[in-house]
Amino acid sequence: MSELRRNLAADEWIIIAAERAKRPEDFAAEQEDRRGLPEYSPDCPFCAGNEAKTPDEKVRIPGRADGQGGSWRVRVIPNKFPALAWDNRGPGAVERRCEDWRLWMPGVGDHEVIVESPRHNVTLSTMPPQDLALVLDAYRRRYLDLDANPGNELIIIFRNYGAKAGTSLFHPHSQLIATPVVPSYVRQRVAVGMRYFDENGRCVYCVLMEGELKDQVRLVAQNDRFVAYCPYASEVPFEVWIVPRRHDASFGDILPDEITGMAVILHQVLDRIATVLGDPDYNYVIHTAPQHSGGVPYYHWHLEILPRLTTRAGFEIGSGMSINTTPPEAAAAALRGEPPP
Repeated sequence: MSELRRNLAADEWIIIAAERAKRPEDFAAEQEDRRGLPEYSPDCPFCAGNEAKTPDEKVRIPGRADGQGGSWRVRVIPNKFPALAWDNRGPGAVERRCEDWRLWMPGVGDHEVIVESPRHNVTLSTMPPQDLALVLDAYRRRYLDLDANPGNELIIIFRNYGAKAGTSLFHPHSQLIATPVVPSYVRQRVAVGMRYFDENGRCVYCVLMEGELKDQVRLVAQNDRFVAYCPYASEVPFEVWIVPRRHDASFGDILPDEITGMAVILHQVLDRIATVLGDPDYNYVIHTAPQHSGGVPYYHWHLEILPRLTTRAGFEIGSGMSINTTPPEAAAAALRGEPPP
């Protein structure tokens, strides 16, 4: 039988339609084959040796002493075609302009690309965790730098993997966009967290994590710093949240040993997703509190992974309610390498 489950963190209902479920191998059969890509592509602007094809870098994490990986291991560069850019405009550029019923402001902000490796044919699931930790450290560095700009109200770090996820370049990379406004989507989740805290005196994300640890059935992986699980009210098949055990609202406050722990568990989860589902397209995003909200007790930063296995159809578009055809209990079991419960 189908179930309607409540996502407490978003205050939304999700339909779990178990009778329509697909097996992991059914999803795997639909994925793009990315094997056989070269280590270097002369046409790729992100490959080592092609640095002149990109804007000047913001961060360079140098190569290893043994020379492996070339002269750098991670680079952060401005997006050549940014969604938002400051372009030397000052704080006054964030002022709203109103003309009759039209409200607008200049498209100021930051849009950067984190080039995760000099090699064209690696992915985060095949990259050693110590290299993945360098990528996460680059995230932290740029987050802190851009958060110091009072005009940046929100910083979103995200990764689009594969054409269905919205990327046109395979070379391993992720992106960061800093916006001068806080979108209603984010405000809604912050407001839900605040309301839950007012009513219960606890962070809803901490409550959900503790519940998943107690139930066990939706856990995917865990270590002493992070917990990974398929949420009870997962919006899409094989959705995974990676949540820090230590309560903190802002990703910018991540500690060095937490970066190591996050790299290990993120690698583990992405490797399981690639193995079980045949290397599917996916998006991941780091959900973090807006500027001026660091340290609040009612929000909890986390990373959300959404495999692109299904397409939103008419009911979902019309209702805003998701239909998930794979129960998270079955998804988590598959990612752990176990038979479904």
